[in-house]
Order: sequence, then C-alpha cells, then structure tokens
Amino acid sequence: MKIFVPGRICLFGEHSDWAGGYRRINSDIEKGHALIVGTNQGIYADVAPHPDKLILTSTAPDGTISEPYEIPMELDTLLEEAQRGGFWSYIAGVAYQVLTHYHVRGLVINNYATDMPVKKGLSSSAAICVLTARAFNRVYDLKMTTRGEMEMAYQGEIVTPSRCGRLDQGCAFGDRPVLMTFDGDRLETRELRVTDDVHLVIVDLHAQKNTMEILARLNRAYPFADNDIERGVQNLLGPLNSELLDKAIDALENTNPQQLGALMVEAQALFDQYATPACPEELTAPVLHKVLNYEPIKPYIWGGKGVGSQGDGTAQFIARSVEDQQTIIDIIERDLGMSCLKLTIHAGAQVRKAVIPAAGFGTRLFPATKATKKELFPVVDRDGIAKPAILIIVEEALEAGLDEVYIIVQEEDLPDFREFFNVQVSIENYNKLPPHFQDYSRRLLEMGRKVKFIVQDKQQGLGHALYMAHEAIGNEPFLLMLGDHIYRNNGDRSCARQLLDAYNQHGTSVIGLRRTPEDQIANFGTVTGRWIEPGELLHITEFVEKPALEYARMNLRVPSLGDDEYLTVFGQYIIKPQIFQYLEEHIENNVRERGEFQLTSALDRLRREDGFMGLMMDGQRFDIGLPDYYLETLRNFREG
Repeated sequence: MKIFVPGRICLFGEHSDWAGGYRRINSDIEKGHALIVGTNQGIYADVAPHPDKLILTSTAPDGTISEPYEIPMELDTLLEEAQRGGFWSYIAGVAYQVLTHYHVRGLVINNYATDMPVKKGLSSSAAICVLTARAFNRVYDLKMTTRGEMEMAYQGEIVTPSRCGRLDQGCAFGDRPVLMTFDGDRLETRELRVTDDVHLVIVDLHAQKNTMEILARLNRAYPFADNDIERGVQNLLGPLNSELLDKAIDALENTNPQQLGALMVEAQALFDQYATPACPEELTAPVLHKVLNYEPIKPYIWGGKGVGSQGDGTAQFIARSVEDQQTIIDIIERDLGMSCLKLTIHAGAQVRKAVIPAAGFGTRLFPATKATKKELFPVVDRDGIAKPAILIIVEEALEAGLDEVYIIVQEEDLPDFREFFNVQVSIENYNKLPPHFQDYSRRLLEMGRKVKFIVQDKQQGLGHALYMAHEAIGNEPFLLMLGDHIYRNNGDRSCARQLLDAYNQHGTSVIGLRRTPEDQIANFGTVTGRWIEPGELLHITEFVEKPALEYARMNLRVPSLGDDEYLTVFGQYIIKPQIFQYLEEHIENNVRERGEFQLTSALDRLRREDGFMGLMMDGQRFDIGLPDYYLETLRNFREG
C-alpha cells in the first residue's frame, strides 16, 4: 500500500493554536483560528504489515536505500526510541500511541521519496507522524477518521523532543484548505472548497531563525498580559486574527486571490506591529521583508507574508496567474538565489457525470422482462405522466445539474434504449399528441443528447458493470444510481442533489442511507460507523453486503438507532474515481464474490484508503426489481 502525506502551510493565523490553548486557564482569551492547506510536496512511503516490529527504510535522492532500522513493537522500546529524537523518533512515537490504544502488530515503512523541504515551516515532522498513523489505520483497519489520524499523530509527536503545536497535524487533511479553531483542549475543523485554482509561491529564505526563542517570547504574553507589548500580542492572536480570518475564508471560498493577497499584506503589517516588539531579535526579519518588498515581483503578485513562526524562514506569495507563478519563481531564484516551491490550491473536482447500470436480465420479473427491460417498465410520476423508470432516474440526475448520463446496457437492448432517448415518434403519432405531450417529446430528445450508452458484454456483477464506465468517467468523481430503483425526495432537494451538496461540502465519497428493520437487512448492503452530524451524516467504518443477522447484531449497530434498526444502502452514491483501480485489480485477478465481481468490497477499500461518508436521505427509495416491490411502487410512487 502506498501513502502520500503533504506538508502543511499556514495561510493565516500562525501561533493561534497554542494561544487559543491558554483558554484552559484564562477564558477571556479569544479562540485561536488558523487557515491551513497542504502543500503539493510531501512524504511518500510503501507500507505493509509486520508480525512484531517496525522495519524502517528510506531512499536517498540518488536511489540508495538505507539499511533497515528495526524497532520491536514493545511500549517501553518505542517510547525510548521516540524520546531519543531524530527522523525515526516520530514514527516510533506514533507507534507507541497506536499500540497503547489498539491491538496491532508491526509495520514495514519504506520512505521511498520526500520532495518537501524540512525545517522550513512546512511541518515535515507532522507529515511523517500523520503518515505513520494513516499506515496503521489502513493496514489494520482501525476505523479512525481523518481527525482521528490527526489526533493520533499529534499524541505521537508530543512524546518526541519536537513538542509541536496541534496546527501542524493539519496536513492530515491533504490539499483541502481547512479552518482550525482552538479552544483550550478542544479543536474544531472545517474543510473549505474553492471554485477555481489559487496559485501561490513558497520561498525558502536561506536564512536563520530561532523558533524556540520566538515561541518563548510570545508565550510570555499568556495566560495573562502584564504590559502593553503582551496585551498587543494577545490582541494580535485573538480579536485581530479572528476578524482577519473571517475575511480570508470569504475570499478563499469565493476564489478572490486579489483579496487574499491584500489580506496577507495586512496580516504581515499587524504581525510586525504587535508581535515584533516581543522578540525583535528574531522577528525584525530583514531577509523576509526584503523579499516581501522586492520590486521586480510586484507586478506578478497580489500580496504575501511570512510563514509559520515568522522570522527569516519562509515567505509565501499569492500569484496573479499560473504564468505569473512561474515568473515569480524565475525572478527570485535568479536575482536572490533563493529556492522556491509552487503551491496550488486546487478547486474541488466537480461531479459532472452519472452512471446507471441497466444491463441485468431481470430474472425475478420474468416473463415480463422478455418483452422489455425492467428499467423500461412504466411508472406514473408525480406530474401525472407515465414514464419508463429509467427516464425518472435520468431526469433526477440532469435536474441535479449533471452534464452527462451513462447507461450501461446489454448489446441486444441498446436499440430500445437509443430509440427511446434519441428517436422522435413518427410525425403521424406526434400530431396526435396533445400540446403538452408534444413539448415533452421535444424535451425528451434534448435530454437524450446528454445520455450515452455503454455496452456490458457479459453480466458479471455490479462491480463489473460499473467498471465498464471507467474510460467514460476518467479521473472524476461521479454519481451512481441503480437502474432498478427510483427515488422520491420529501423536501425541496432531490435525493441526488442532497448527495451532491454533501460531496461539495466535504470532498469525500458519500453514499445515501436509510433506516431498515433488521428482518430486511439480509436483502441490502449495510453499513456502520460514527456520526459526524448526529442522525444526518455518518463516518462509515464498514460496508457489508447482505449481512447475516447475527453478524449485524454483533458488528453493525449504529448509535441512536432502535435495537431492530440498521442503516442500509439507499441506492445512490457519489464515488471518487479510485474505485476503478480497485475494480480493475479484482477483474484482472478474478477476485469474485458469490461468483461475480461485486462493488461492496471495492467501496470498503475506498473507505479505508480515502474515507467514505453516509448521508441519511430525506426521501424514499422505490424498488422495481421484484413483482411485489414493483406493485408497491405503482401504488405509492406518485403520492410518495
């Protein structure tokens, strides 16, 4: 298993993590707020289980692999190694914490590449801690959330000589910008999403600073300020920082790089005014200010500021464009001899496509399915129009704002589907239609231009059917809707729109869920997990396809549900494209379940490696796959 963890840069709010921690003692102190984002560089590793040791290796830039460094998975030995300091100490510290809280064995970790600078305010030590926590989590399926990995990494690092702040482990969130709020011992996080790329340049100032001295001097202002300088530090890291962060969040979420740059300039001016008097030897920072005020780069930037603890360590700039990003780097490296990194805050990938598998034979509805596909069975919609079930599903996808719908069909059924979506009725029949049906007939052809078909040559399970769409979907998240289910929302938002909104907010694969009594769960995929938002949003910790009741009672209970209730799959998903890699491995290696290539095990792997959420749907699912279910749908769908 390969794992990558980036570095972390603090865009705004440095020092507010430990400052907000003093609220444990003085509640009059303002909460700390910081806006961070992962870098495009970081630490890469191959990881695998080991029976009883940590086996650690690293690869030098010239390709030389170090001799294995072995540490027994014993609490005393791990703690001793962690307290010794050095690169391996971070791994040992996290392993010590994991072994304290979980029943695990060892790990093999090969750090085969590192492309981020160390000791430059980008949290390289935190990155290796997060990588270790993530490795244990994925290898042993410990079911930690991203926040859980972050907390485990923090607990691991503080047993080393590093003594980092909690801000550093924000690299666990990857390249998504995150607002972190520090209130004593309590930490809150909120992921932000941008609509367009934002381009930054990170500059290694090739100078010196004493971070420990900076922190020691600024900490003198806490928990109670005794003079004007100390009151200025508390004002800077408290109310002034809070006000600045509100503006920065608005600028980032609305992708206003010009405003972000102006806010960086303002943040640096406030830092110089209030923090520098507390530690002038380190924070006067002549090298930093020389670069921030270097005239040749002014036409290409919106603004900039220092990074991390400030001082002469690292600077960051907001570039006016991707071309200007490179120009800034060229000027600084040529004129000032300083090395630079690109950092791009990428817009979250948008869900533009839907996939609807419709290639099954419909055995349980035979002989009706000999006459026509079950997805073409008629259902009276809420608007009073009799529609094939597939049309109701397609309409929901398109009305949710998607651009393309891919229907997976058998080759012999392709003409029927194409004729329905792409061929107008004969002119004689068209003229017989009342005006509102003529309008609908034209609308149907307009929808048909967004509908495409993929042929599944052999029916080998839902996982195989979905894999047929991998070339059409490419490297994009997508909406999956089952072809023998139709959906009815209870409120204003369609079921598909509810899922899209959840994905756009969190950037994590999400599946629709519904409550199901235990006497029915043997018919459905079932999940368990921990609530992110009680009763609404779930961090999924396990997927099980049609579980046995005894297993469900032991392993699939979810807090706050009734004793005879479980959470089952609603039939709509938003899935990241990594799923196709897992399905391809199953197909190439002939990994079948009950004779077919299933989707559930691939979803569970995606959960382990990238996370998966479940959303309680405000709506109903209607099944047309069984005669009794179809009859119930005919009776209730229009009024549902």
